[in-house]
Amino acid sequence: MEREYIIPLRKEFSKVPRYKKSSKSIRAIKKFISKHMKTENVVIGKYLNNEIWKNGPKNPPSKVAVKAVKEEDKVKVELIGAPEEIIKEEKPKKKSIKEKLQEKADEKPAKEEPKLEKVPEAKEKPKKEIEKPVKETKVSEKKEKVPTASELAKKKEDKKEEEKVKKVPTTKELKEKK
Repeated sequence: MEREYIIPLRKEFSKVPRYKKSSKSIRAIKKFISKHMKTENVVIGKYLNNEIWKNGPKNPPSKVAVKAVKEEDKVKVELIGAPEEIIKEEKPKKKSIKEKLQEKADEKPAKEEPKLEKVPEAKEKPKKEIEKPVKETKVSEKKEKVPTASELAKKKEDKKEEEKVKKVPTTKELKEKK
């Protein structure tokens, strides 16, 4: 069963704060359709939803012309003039490499070793060995971590403190100098 309606939304969304107007419009459409089509299961189409939300959550249209199609217990609501969506049959998903390998392994029974026949061996001529220079690869040494500015400042302070400690003579040294 198909019906076309012009749904007034202004009275409904004027009852709520500005930022909730579009969501209230969606609820008003569902309520209107469930009342007129006598079913609770209402599905809003994507083009109708886009039309309601195109100006943002604060400024929905004041009325909307819709087409409601009832199939069994479900009602699909869409804008008048919106393109109808054709439901495509789902193709089987592509199998991952692991699955393919497992299938091949399961299909092939364990291979029997082929029977080897003794064949008289031919005498092999010694091949000339060609010496190729071996490229030496240098093992990269671990690079030291680059110190941060704060670490450098700490090192500097430590060095200054060490110098001060070295410069201050002990009491024994003072006695020896006299």
